[in-house]
Amino acid sequence: METYESIKKWKDAHISSYLLSNVSLNEFHDQVMLKVLHVAMGKIEWSKPPCEFIWFITGSGGRFEQGLISDQDHGIVYEISNEENDQYFKVLGEELSYGMDCVGYPYCNGNIMSSNPIWCKSLEQWRTQIIHWMENESWESIRYLQIFYDARVLYGNTNYIQQLKSIILEYQLEHPSLLSRFVANVKHIKSVIGPMGQILVEQHGVYQGCINLKYAAFLPYVNSIRLLSIKEGVYKTSTLERIEQLKKKVRYKDLLQYSFENFSTLITYRMSLFHSKNYDDTHYLNIKKLSKEQRKQLKRILKDGKKLHDSVVELTFLKS
Repeated sequence: METYESIKKWKDAHISSYLLSNVSLNEFHDQVMLKVLHVAMGKIEWSKPPCEFIWFITGSGGRFEQGLISDQDHGIVYEISNEENDQYFKVLGEELSYGMDCVGYPYCNGNIMSSNPIWCKSLEQWRTQIIHWMENESWESIRYLQIFYDARVLYGNTNYIQQLKSIILEYQLEHPSLLSRFVANVKHIKSVIGPMGQILVEQHGVYQGCINLKYAAFLPYVNSIRLLSIKEGVYKTSTLERIEQLKKKVRYKDLLQYSFENFSTLITYRMSLFHSKNYDDTHYLNIKKLSKEQRKQLKRILKDGKKLHDSVVELTFLKS
């Protein structure tokens, strides 16, 4: 019988075998998390779940873009709310968050976890919450909507998530101002190319000489492509799959010409950080360890990311 401890040992012993590609690594993470779910369900007093439910992951996991080390971002949608069901999924959500931490996925600082009632609700409660997020003009509500849009079902009926995401599409078609709020939320990004064309790196501390790949390189692409996906009703969660879907539309072919290749290269760079000891380490790339050609390539990717971000912000803002 598996335990959280045995899953962690298995994970630690085998993860290095799955570092050959981003796909194999993320498929491995999926396997590990499903094992956690089954152990968590076995720990609960109920013999089986009282109703149909799904367990989804979001963040980098939802986008199929996890690195070697990742924190946990997940939630639950269950069929119907009543006293028994609410209690079962409350307990399951808490157990899942505990189990994920035990096997090496640290607790999420933003509390995007099934143990948080905000992320563990019945289907009808989720509908109400999503509408509330869209109508409530706060920064946090838009942030939650963006996080939810990256949700990918790991266990259960995928129709639940598609139903909920379709509410966002239908609402933004009737209320273009929602798109403007999404734009405002991701409008500002940190400049990483200096006035002399140099890559701006960390100047002090343990990461001196490094660039934060997550904020400097990944986010301009992730946020821009998500924004276009919300606008166009693309339900894929992977940034690369979203790019492929969007490029089928003639108006985005030129805009996204190099995005797939650029983002794939960024994933390759992050995969090279397999010696990282903790979650923060997985985001920092030491520029000095790159060849002259690699630095030139990275600089171009960073510039393209900024250009893409600015173009999407302008395009989406004008259309909303």
